[in-house]
Amino acid sequence: MKAIWNDQVIAESNATVMVEGNHYFPPEALVRVYFQPSDHNTHCPWKGQAQYYTLQAVGKTAVNAAWYYPEPKEAAANIRGHVAFGSGVVVSD
Repeated sequence: MKAIWNDQVIAESNATVMVEGNHYFPPEALVRVYFQPSDHNTHCPWKGQAQYYTLQAVGKTAVNAAWYYPEPKEAAANIRGHVAFGSGVVVSD
């Protein structure tokens, strides 16, 4: 699977985990130069506290366009540290 934003491949892996219609990419699949930590966070009742990244590439920014669970609840342990995308990121094989 590839995650593409602003014509850049920002993540690529054959080992994504599908949860609620989102592909979660393992941390080593990220092209880190495009990811900036965000102060934003949200809470999911069954996954836990999500942290966010803002994407930056080729002069464009997508605020809080990627999220991950650094310490998920037990039910979501399989996505610990994995990153999923929104905000115009295209995920395809």
